[in-house]
Amino acid sequence: MTKNNNVNKTVDVVLIGAGIMSATLGVLLKELSPELTIDIYERLDVAAAESSDAWNNAGTGHSAFCELNYTPQSPDGSVKTAKAVAIAESFEVSKQFWSFLVANNIVGSPETFIKSIPHMSFVWGRENVDFLRKRFEKLTECELFKGMTYSEDPKEIAEWIPLVMADRDPADQVAATRMLLGTDVNFGSLTKMMLNNLQGKPDVKMEFNQEVRKLKKTDDDLWELKIKDASTGDKKKIKAKFVFIGAGGGSLYLLEKSGIPEGKGFGGFPVSGQWLKCVNPEVIDKHNAKVYGKAAVGSPPMSVPHLDTRMIDGKRALLFGPYAGFSTRFLKNGSLMDLPLSIKFNNIRPMIAAGLDNIPLTKYLIDQVRQSPEDRLVALKEYLPGAEMKDWELETAGQRVQVIKKDEKLGGVLEFGTEVVSAADGSIAALLGASPGASTAVSIMVTLLERCFGEKLKSAEWQARLKQMIPSYGKKLNEDAQLAEKIRAQTTAVLHLKVTE
Repeated sequence: MTKNNNVNKTVDVVLIGAGIMSATLGVLLKELSPELTIDIYERLDVAAAESSDAWNNAGTGHSAFCELNYTPQSPDGSVKTAKAVAIAESFEVSKQFWSFLVANNIVGSPETFIKSIPHMSFVWGRENVDFLRKRFEKLTECELFKGMTYSEDPKEIAEWIPLVMADRDPADQVAATRMLLGTDVNFGSLTKMMLNNLQGKPDVKMEFNQEVRKLKKTDDDLWELKIKDASTGDKKKIKAKFVFIGAGGGSLYLLEKSGIPEGKGFGGFPVSGQWLKCVNPEVIDKHNAKVYGKAAVGSPPMSVPHLDTRMIDGKRALLFGPYAGFSTRFLKNGSLMDLPLSIKFNNIRPMIAAGLDNIPLTKYLIDQVRQSPEDRLVALKEYLPGAEMKDWELETAGQRVQVIKKDEKLGGVLEFGTEVVSAADGSIAALLGASPGASTAVSIMVTLLERCFGEKLKSAEWQARLKQMIPSYGKKLNEDAQLAEKIRAQTTAVLHLKVTE
């Protein structure tokens, strides 16, 4: 084993993790400032193998058209739309950036990573139908949800999703919404294309099997990183002016190692998952939509059941789930000691408080882990009454680490979303959390640029360049009908999407 006590080199930017977040930030920075030196380090032997992989949940193209957990219902029965609008806005930002990538040959044909597919919500029972109707009425007041259609007619819904309606009890009261502007995104494919482009640029280096073990701020105001080669055992040190920790479930560990005060008090709660994957081509071909329902009482928001058509490795796939589970790993390829080792003096109180406040969630996860194949089939039959177990097999999904953060009143709260944690001087930032991360990666990374590269971003050069990549930058599409229509027309054309049948 070789141990190197000398600093090998100093670079402008280090990106930890070769996923969608690092790829997005790397391309943004290199386009804004081509002279930057960038190193990318990935602990696995390939890019996009954890959260960005299509089988590991990141592949639905979250735009809030169909995900009911983004429009919670208040005790008075009203439906809140703020989160759905924010996510829809962020997805439009992503589409603008991806259109720039396609138009400038930074990535290949849009068909390799994005396709049109209807996004639908489907519910049954009077109470749920009333909720979906209210949701539809409230959302269609918003510019970004214009074009959504609603139906309580079983015959019309059967035309949209014949498999879901086949063999269903005619007495069931059902309702559905449909948005033809929906998409399916293969973030694994997109990530790899962006990273391939970055690797071809001057002063960009990407290395695999490289695990960042430690990082600390030095007296010369740089970050020193200790890196171990997983294949050879060799160790090295490098220095960087800016570090982004985009290591998925591994980000919390490195944030804790950084020692920045802004990272104190954060914890993580890992949630694993599984899919039922259809293996019958005839069934797969009969369904063409992303159909989301309501989550079971006590279940985490990201466990909203859905019957999901995707394109994976160039083939059409059909998945149902996810079925939640629990593992102490923070990464699919992580260690069972990840959770215990993440508990520190500064975050033990928030973690205990969040745990006590989420006992129903813990019970739900235990019940999910104990499910038999017959139990999973029962859940599938609620969406696909004619489903047969022989047509489906179990597929392990990725690990998600939900954010636990300090709360003055409650001690600690469990957050379902993403959180950018950055140092006051902007020299380091980490991304924690999960859904809808990949779909909103561009907005998240632009926010990071504003925090960590604020002065440069104010320059006329960076402003002009960013607006080339994201024409609506600085404006809200939901507040400008004319601009929203113009931008959507442009991205739809460049990305070869469809808005009609």
